[in-house]
Amino acid sequence: MLLASLWWLQRNSSQPPSQTQLAEHAGTDPMMTSQVIRKLAARGLLDRHHDPTDSRARQLSLTPHGAAVLTGALADVEMTDENYFAALGSRRDAFLADLVTLNSANSACRALLDGVTTIRTVRPS
Repeated sequence: MLLASLWWLQRNSSQPPSQTQLAEHAGTDPMMTSQVIRKLAARGLLDRHHDPTDSRARQLSLTPHGAAVLTGALADVEMTDENYFAALGSRRDAFLADLVTLNSANSACRALLDGVTTIRTVRPS
């Protein structure tokens, strides 16, 4: 997941992403992300460089080897997805549309509940 997130960040930013940006984008713990990044770098899948504007930060870039591994992994994920949803046959698109609807409704409910929680914490009981 971190390699895919790094690939996306590289393609959608004018600057190399930092470890912090990668953790935020992937929704992962910064300490865990740092440990995994070290292991990925040791395997030659990504490079870590000092950020010229912040001596504490590290900039990341996917290596050609990392890009090749990611390409293979994404192909495997796509094939697994196809095999998993194949049982739905012609109902697949409708099923996926229903999942999108449920996700949107869940997001709306969460936003509503967040608003209620905020109101309750502001008002005295």
